[in-house]
Amino acid sequence: MTVAGLRALKGRRQMTMLYVETLDEARAAAAAGIDILSIIDPLWTPAMREAAGDCFVQVGLLYGELVTTEDYLRAAHRAMRIGGDCVYCAAGLGTIRALAEEGIPVISHVGLIPSKATWTGGFKAVGKTADSALAVWRHVQALEEAGALGAELEVVPERVATEISRRTSLLLFSMGAGAGADAQYLFAEDVLGCTRGHRPRHAKTYRNFAAEYERLQQERIAAFREFAGEVRSGAYPAPQHLVPIEPEEFDAFLSALGAG
Repeated sequence: MTVAGLRALKGRRQMTMLYVETLDEARAAAAAGIDILSIIDPLWTPAMREAAGDCFVQVGLLYGELVTTEDYLRAAHRAMRIGGDCVYCAAGLGTIRALAEEGIPVISHVGLIPSKATWTGGFKAVGKTADSALAVWRHVQALEEAGALGAELEVVPERVATEISRRTSLLLFSMGAGAGADAQYLFAEDVLGCTRGHRPRHAKTYRNFAAEYERLQQERIAAFREFAGEVRSGAYPAPQHLVPIEPEEFDAFLSALGAG
């Protein structure tokens, strides 16, 4: 998938997007035909690029750890050299413009922006009043003017998201903003039922990995307990676990020890 390919899909079909953290998650997403992966910069390696297969990968540049425009430019170029397809940047419009001017595809964030949630009243929906919805629209327009490729659209009423998506060339990745956006974005840990901490309203669990991990942990404890018990009883190590030596060689060894 390329930037041109993503843009060609806007308005034609819903795309799928997952935030993944491990090589196994990336491989599974690629095998499942997920369109887009989001992977934060510290986890972005050549091995992760290989695991992601044909998925379009957004590399998340961490707001707060990067500060200046030059910080973002260096990190973005490094991410692209590894094989990233675009970068996520929650910094200001000047930084987004600078990245876009370098030809780096940039995804930003509108609606509920976790790193800036204090400006919109905390971790709650944005765009539920006409003024708030217009503020989201103006933010989208500003990102479009700055040259962004798209934006994560988080916790905005579906009807608002649909109207904004119809009126912008940006690709909008919905996190709790409904099917009127261009892609549906979930975290792998929510999909797999192993969420740590708060689980957002829009999250949906498709498998219970938490129960499977707990089962495996109990099996791990049982295996370790059996190992310890066999060591204490003398059942381990057994003959098949040991290296043999021919009797004549051992006798020669003992003779040498005695001579020494």
